[in-house]
Amino acid sequence: MGQANHALFKDFDEAVRAAGLGSLEWRVLAALNEQEPVAIGQLALEVLSKQPTVTKLVQRLAASGWVGLADDPDDQRRTLVQITAAGKRKVGPLIAQARAHEARALHGLSAAEVLRLKTQLRRLTQPR
Repeated sequence: MGQANHALFKDFDEAVRAAGLGSLEWRVLAALNEQEPVAIGQLALEVLSKQPTVTKLVQRLAASGWVGLADDPDDQRRTLVQITAAGKRKVGPLIAQARAHEARALHGLSAAEVLRLKTQLRRLTQPR
């Protein structure tokens, strides 16, 4: 799996670095780009990282103006994170590149094969 990961993502990882982002910064901004405000704990699960790591990263992203933070109105102990317009501008070109990269990587697979592959990958990345 490590070889597959390296082969599939080496070029895209270089694009992420060229945009001035680290891998986890990219994953957080990409995850936030497609959803409403989310609690940091849920975001950590989605990006496959530990909550304290994501908390520190989100604070740095907020200082850069790429995400906004707010108290959860339903639970004051939780902080909600939302991507800002500046964050969308930062990550937007990379999302387009990621979609094109995925299309190239999956070229030649049938829709059913792509569905099976994505289903199995989701199963492998679920918390146990």
